[in-house]
Amino acid sequence: MIQPKQRILRAVKILILIVFLCIGAFLLYFYMDGTYVEKEGSAGTMPGLDVRVTPTEEIVEYEEGFSVVRYDGDYGFDAFLAQGGAFSDGELIAFLANNVLSDVLLDEIMDGIFGCSTIAVQSPEGEFLFGRNFDWNTCEAMVVESYPENGYASISTVNMDFITQSINSRAVDLVMNLDEIRTLAALYAPLDGMNEAGLAISVNMIQDTARIDQNTDKPDITTTTAIRLLLNQAGSVDEALALLGQYDLHGSMDMMIHFAIADSTGRSVAVEYVNNEMIVTETALLTNFYLAEGEKQGIGSEQSHERYDILMSRLEETPRMGMDDVRDALDRVSKDNFGEADSTEWSIVMNLSTGELRYYHRENYERCYTFFLQPDPQK
Repeated sequence: MIQPKQRILRAVKILILIVFLCIGAFLLYFYMDGTYVEKEGSAGTMPGLDVRVTPTEEIVEYEEGFSVVRYDGDYGFDAFLAQGGAFSDGELIAFLANNVLSDVLLDEIMDGIFGCSTIAVQSPEGEFLFGRNFDWNTCEAMVVESYPENGYASISTVNMDFITQSINSRAVDLVMNLDEIRTLAALYAPLDGMNEAGLAISVNMIQDTARIDQNTDKPDITTTTAIRLLLNQAGSVDEALALLGQYDLHGSMDMMIHFAIADSTGRSVAVEYVNNEMIVTETALLTNFYLAEGEKQGIGSEQSHERYDILMSRLEETPRMGMDDVRDALDRVSKDNFGEADSTEWSIVMNLSTGELRYYHRENYERCYTFFLQPDPQK
């Protein structure tokens, strides 16, 4: 017969076991259903999970068409600027081949452009956010976290199809491995990004036959090297505009583009080029038509006006948005809403005040890849 004392001890043990089981169940729910799973240099995420990403020097594919890498140190960009930059994609490719990538040939580093949407808004907590959709055919996206020796740390996104389709087979004979080659090339081909100072930038296409081909005695930059310049050196919209004014811009593939630029003070602008003159317009939104007043205003695709109107309505309804609200706004103007063959390959919500970036791949807004951009500890 079990004594009263033994029954009490057994009851206590059962109670302790129940408590531990409850704690375990809570932790399992918390990590599997509610927040982030930490991933560092590994892939194979489970469906529906939000993933906290810590990039490494190895390129890691988190899902088909979405990979991540980190690069620390000098990749020759200061030398690129010092020798006068590049007035065309061909000249940029020549610089990379001769100075960075040895015998690698990148004949199609910018083989086409895109249609996209951006939004800048303040959160209820007073933080400043920037959202961006990249609309394109199915492609390989790579997120590049960069810590240059001379410049701001940044996270940017590259369409690797602009690069990898044209890497010559001789690349296998190089001393550097393919990951290093792809990463170095990607550093010169960002399409959007944010730096540690809280500056965000995106490039969008405008459907227009005009071209950007400034021709003065200033050094030259192309579309993607302009983005790299600003990510490395600009801490605010004012600094970004001053830097752009110091260079002659040449549109890649002779395509007309404009930039959306925002910073951690809440300022956001569109930078456009009309008759090779840089024009700045204060705006929270940008799609794919000219905003600048004058002869070009409104020129662009019909759908870009529709997306702009949708985002404007959202802003008017909700002047302050959290990161989830910005995600939902980007979802509303993603390509699956318009019945087109191409897709929104990636969407980003950037918090310019905290350094947090949330990526959504191929219109799956149930799963996000979260990055936290930290200042370089060695500086």
